[in-house]
Amino acid sequence: MTRNATALKLTPELVAKTLRVVEDQGPEPNQTPISPAQLDALVSRIEAEADGDIWVFAYGSLMWNPGFTVSESEPALAYGWHRAFSLRIERLRATSAAPGLMLALRQGGSCAGRILKLPSETQRADLRTLLAREIRYAEVSDMVRWVPVRTSSGTRRVLTFWASARQCPLTESIRLEEAAVLIAQACGPAGSCAEYLHRTVCDLAKRNILDRNLWRLQEMVAARLTALPA
Repeated sequence: MTRNATALKLTPELVAKTLRVVEDQGPEPNQTPISPAQLDALVSRIEAEADGDIWVFAYGSLMWNPGFTVSESEPALAYGWHRAFSLRIERLRATSAAPGLMLALRQGGSCAGRILKLPSETQRADLRTLLAREIRYAEVSDMVRWVPVRTSSGTRRVLTFWASARQCPLTESIRLEEAAVLIAQACGPAGSCAEYLHRTVCDLAKRNILDRNLWRLQEMVAARLTALPA
């Protein structure tokens, strides 16, 4: 069963209701920005663990905005993980006054996405840029890990983000009803959470990836935004 992007309830017109100019408020509360030295150490550790080419499992924004030139890509399925809006944020696409949610990988189920290969000639530079984007704070430097995924060519060991073997205080199981409220309200200097949800679900639909929870979530967010004054 697949979904077509044109059947989305969450439309660009509804997303536009959530967009506004928001000033950057600095780092997330109670979080320490990762230092250049810590970032370099993380890059070196991952390169040593990789033992060659580095592939990254994309399940959210990395699918539609990888931030580097992808040398190879193919569909992949990660067993034992599922995507969920369970990462609470007060910056980027949210504020302290109107917090929001971003996608994370949580344990259980399965997750269809894509694996992206970092170009060998720029691997270290691209890896550093990618880590700086995904691991912004020292407190979450362990929230990058290797996971096995299944592809048409077999099982591959790949890098992914926000997949901790232990419970992280930043991520939690959140009911869809609460998630819809947070996503509908949140906007920051990088855009709104509704925009992020819309772009992700559109991309999944174009790739014939059905994520029932996200499809239901976009319907719920759309209903909340529809009820707002024009």
